[in-house]
Parts: sequence; structure tokens; C-alpha cells
Amino acid sequence: MSVDKLPQEIQQLCEELDLHNYRYHVLDEPSIPDAHYDKLFKQLQVWEKDNPEWVSAQSPTQRVGAKPKNGFSQITHEMPMLSLDNAFDGAELGEFSKRINERLGLAVDKEIEYACEPKLDGIAVSLLYEKGVLIRGATRGDGTVGEDITHNVRTIASIPLKLRGEGYPDKLEVRGEIYMLKAGFKAMNEQAAKIGDKLFVNPRNAAAGSIRQLDPRITARRPLEMCCYSVGVVEGGEIPEDHIATLKLLNSWGLKINPHLISASGIADKLSYIEKMQQLRDQLPYEIDGLVFKVNNYHLQQRLGFISRAPRWAIAYKFPAQEALTKVEKVEFQVGRTGAITPVARLTPVFVGGVTVSNATLHNMDEIERLGLKVGDTVVVHRAGDVIPKVVRVITEKRTENSEAVVFPTLCPVCDSQIVRIEGEAISRCSGGLTCAAQRKEALIHYVSKKALDIDGLGEKLIDTLVSKEMVAKFDDIYYLTKTNLMRLERMGDKSVDKLLATIERTKQTTLARFIYALGIREVGEATARNLSVEFGFLDRVIAADAERLEQVTDVGPIVAKHLASFFAQAHNIEVIESLRKAGVNWPEGEPIAVEELALAGKVYVLTGTLEMMGRSEAKAHLQELGAKVSGSVSKKTDCVVAGSAAGSKLTKAQDLGIEVLTEQEFVLFLQSLGVVV
Repeated sequence: MSVDKLPQEIQQLCEELDLHNYRYHVLDEPSIPDAHYDKLFKQLQVWEKDNPEWVSAQSPTQRVGAKPKNGFSQITHEMPMLSLDNAFDGAELGEFSKRINERLGLAVDKEIEYACEPKLDGIAVSLLYEKGVLIRGATRGDGTVGEDITHNVRTIASIPLKLRGEGYPDKLEVRGEIYMLKAGFKAMNEQAAKIGDKLFVNPRNAAAGSIRQLDPRITARRPLEMCCYSVGVVEGGEIPEDHIATLKLLNSWGLKINPHLISASGIADKLSYIEKMQQLRDQLPYEIDGLVFKVNNYHLQQRLGFISRAPRWAIAYKFPAQEALTKVEKVEFQVGRTGAITPVARLTPVFVGGVTVSNATLHNMDEIERLGLKVGDTVVVHRAGDVIPKVVRVITEKRTENSEAVVFPTLCPVCDSQIVRIEGEAISRCSGGLTCAAQRKEALIHYVSKKALDIDGLGEKLIDTLVSKEMVAKFDDIYYLTKTNLMRLERMGDKSVDKLLATIERTKQTTLARFIYALGIREVGEATARNLSVEFGFLDRVIAADAERLEQVTDVGPIVAKHLASFFAQAHNIEVIESLRKAGVNWPEGEPIAVEELALAGKVYVLTGTLEMMGRSEAKAHLQELGAKVSGSVSKKTDCVVAGSAAGSKLTKAQDLGIEVLTEQEFVLFLQSLGVVV
């Protein structure tokens, strides 16, 4: 029966599957996830099984792939390169094993040996060797006719141009999967993004696109590998009688095979292998979408034979899909603990990656624009392991007239502060900073940390408790805590409360550098805060400085200058600073000292070994405050090395170069002689 005479539903399904086949195999631009294709394909199989008179010679079930792409010469496979039937759970795998035993006339509980290996997510290819020399490479194509990609496969390092050793047949066809490693795929897409090129959807898509380049120089630059999984034509020689032994022999001839190849007998062994590989899946350096189980013995394979498109003796066990089709119902915006505004897609719930997903990250507005996403769109969602689900592409042909553009907010959805985006950055942020509830806890933890105000005893857990009980919401609330209120908290005894309150009172007296650092301004670390303190001497002068003036400060570049100017331009941040001053937080201020006037100006120091009287960070801070540069390596430019206990090669090199060396005790006395309180 011709396709145009089929019932309408089957005709439409055949046409849809043909279209997806063309996009997947020819254009390398799949428009739906593999799992969705499998679902449609299985539906067609069910309809045709129930109504065999509806099976057409042009049905997608009667062919393997799609026609080769123009631009490559065609190769007719001497032995067809078939596809595999799928199993999606243990029950279906058990039914497969049962059918094998029945066809072989064996008892259902009779165990036969199976070869088990990962199903690599790449592109199937055929390699032809004559007298051990690679003479041809071809894609699977439609299973009968493929594309000649010899010039491209020769560029892949894991494909030997000449087999190693001896004993190989005069004519040997090796079949396998060309794939791209995850790390290589990531690096390739990052590079493409930098130069504005099109990004690949996934490693499989990237591998297919790479191997079918008309210019082999492009293929040579792509991080491709090839792993063997079977043989085809064998003439003028012999191979072992089972699959696993054959693959190991191929490996001895220089061909790559998968290290997770094992044998299994009963269904319990197969299920154990499935469980193990599911746990390993996300740790593997390459993508797999399932496992393949093959009857190991070739004689048994021949007895079992084939159906039109697949061998009866093998099956692909498909893992839960990592991609699925769903709809974006709306887009909301979340505020992270650092103020980053992240758009989140609220989805029609869909089962993907082993769980039901209803939310997916959209990263930032640039990503939304790259995807061309609108609210109401049908999208492909990807989830692997514990990775946060994300939208990877939009199915624009399914877009309706009701779809709406995504509008990025101008005000923070939590505190109504202005949302700002520093030039050169992809992420937009809430400018509320110290006053935004979404950022409150993280800001408080930073404010009391050792390198900031150093309020010992006020740790993360206690801050969490104080925030949750609404005892502390702003920085200055810390200085109005009372013994009565603190005593009501669990594990807060009389002595610990007195000690904490005394510490809070004592640390009101700080330094300008510590205070600037404690404010938590983006990318303003200890060294930058110290340099600002030295340069300006007064906080009000730092606040009043514009970005151009700030860039004149040592180690302050354009980005940091913009962060500083943006922070101090927000009225609510100035209010926080004033509230802290009113609460008693203070620091000595005065006219800045010229750098060249500092005691250690121009000197280069190196710290090595363990400093027991002070940490390295404290020692480094003291040196920098005195104008010294602290280096991580010893050279002829080094003026002095401070050596703590267990000092190693740096101390030895300093001694060899005749550089001054101070012990920690000598260093402390030296600092004290310069007026530093240690």
C-alpha cells in the first residue's frame, strides 16, 4: 500500500517521522528529543502490528535512517547497517530474553551469555580495512547506502590508518560510533560563542556535524573519538566465535573499544549492569543514552536472524530521557544571594532525567534572546543527573499566536530596588545589596567574617537563627542585640552571650579597609579595600569618587571601578553606612600617606612555611599596609623572605641567592618596630 492511501492518522505520523529523520540525519538539526521520536516511532509500530495491511514499503519502520546528504559520494554497504529495537524497563528487557530462549528452543530459565556495553550517543560509521590498511569510511545513512567520509575519519586519532600486529583478515569491516567527549564539546561551544558562531545542541549533534564536513581540516580540529562495537564483512581470515572475544581482538589490532564491556547471563546480571551504568552515567567523559545487550555467540545470532530493520539477537535498553518536550507557561525572575537576577521558566510538568520537572533555568536575558524564547513556546528541556534542568531550544514551528515576549524587570521583585547591569557582564543584579531580603543572610555572614569586622562567635548558624527569628535584618541590628533576647535562643548560655556582646562592642572599632571590605561590594577584596583606604584616607572621599577617579587606584580596573561607583550611587547603601556609624562603628581617618612614604614602599616580600603567631593572610595584610608587594615566588627581585616552620624550596632558593631571611619571631619584632600592633 502506498503512503497516500493509508488512514489519515498513520499517514500523518509517517510524514512527521520522515521529517524528523531528515532533520536528524541530513541536516544535523534535530527538532525534537530522541525520546519523543522513540515515542512516535513506537506508536507507529503498534498501529502497524495491529493492522499489518497498513504497512507501507515507505513506512519509517521499514528503513533505518535517511538519504545521504548531497556533497558526499555514496557507498553501498555490502552488509546492511541495521538499527536496534528498544526496551525501556526491566519488564521489556525480560520479554526480550524470553523471546530469545523461545526462538532457540530453550527453556525460559536457561541462561545464555550476552555481551553488554554502553550505547554511545554519536554517529554510526563503517570502516573498511584491506590488508590492514584503512581504505574507506562511511556513515550508516539509510542502512543500505551511506556517505563516503574517508577523508574525515582519517583525521581522528583513535582510528588507526593501519592495523597493528598481525592475523587480521584480508578484508575487514569494522563498525562503531564516532562521538565527541563532553569536555571537548563544552570547549568547542565556548569558542563558538566568543566569535558569534552557531552553537551545537549536544555532543551527538556536534559529532554528526563534524564528521560530515566537506573540508577535512575542520573535522581535524574537532575533538572526536571512535569506539568499535561490531564487525561487518570479513573475508580472507577468521574472527572468534563470539562478540566479546572479537572486540578484544579488534582492540589488540589498535582499535578502541569501550572499557565497560562485560558479559552477563541471567536477567539479574543485566539489571545489575543497568544499575551500575546509570550510577556511572554522569561521571563518564562521553554521553550515553542507554546500553546494548547482544547475544554473545555468533552461531546463535545467525539462528535468531533479523527482522526488516533490526537483529532479533540484540536490543537497546534506553535510559530515562535527558531531554523532553514541554511548554513554557510563564517566566519568573529569582534573586540569588549575590543579587543575580535569574529568569526561570515555569513549565507544564514533564518527566525527564528520571524526575518530573516543572521549572528550568534560563540563565540570563542574553540566553533568552539566543533561544528566541517566548512565553507559551514549546521547548526542549534537558536534565542530566543532578544538573539543574535548562531549556536548550525552542520549537518555533509549534509557536502559537498567543505567545508573548519575555520582559525583563527593571526593579527587583523582592525589594523593588533598581536592577543594574554592568557593561561587559551578562548578569543583571539587584542594586538593593545590603537591604534586599534575598541577599540579607549572605551579606551578614560576610560582614561579620574574620577578614571583615571579625565578630568571633557570630557564625553562620547563629546568623541563620537571628534572621529566621527576625532579630537581625540589617547590619546595624547586630549592635542593638541585648542579653535578654540572646538568652532566649537555644545553646546560648550566660557566659557565651556576655562574650559575644563584648566582642560586638570591641569590633565597633575597626579600620577603613576592613569596613570597605565588609560592605561586600562585588569584586572588592581585601587588597582593593586596603588600596582604597590608602589612596583616599576618608570613606566620604571614596563615596564621592567617580569611576574614572577610582581607576587611578592601584589594582582597580574598569570593572571594579564600575562596581564601586554603582554601589555608592545607591541611596539605600549610603543609608546602611550611616546607620552603622550611628550604631557606633568607627575607624581612624586622615590624610592619605603617599605610597612612596610608606616604610616598605617598593620592597618585595615572600612568605613561606607555616606562620603560627599569625596566619599568612594577616602577615600579608601587614606588609601591604606598609607598602610592600607580597609575591608567591622567590627571585633576584625579592628583598626578604619570611620563613615559618616547615619552610621548603623557597627558603632554600632564598639562601642560595643570598636574600635576607626572617624567622616568624624576627618578623613580628620587625613589624612592632614599625609601629604595627600584632
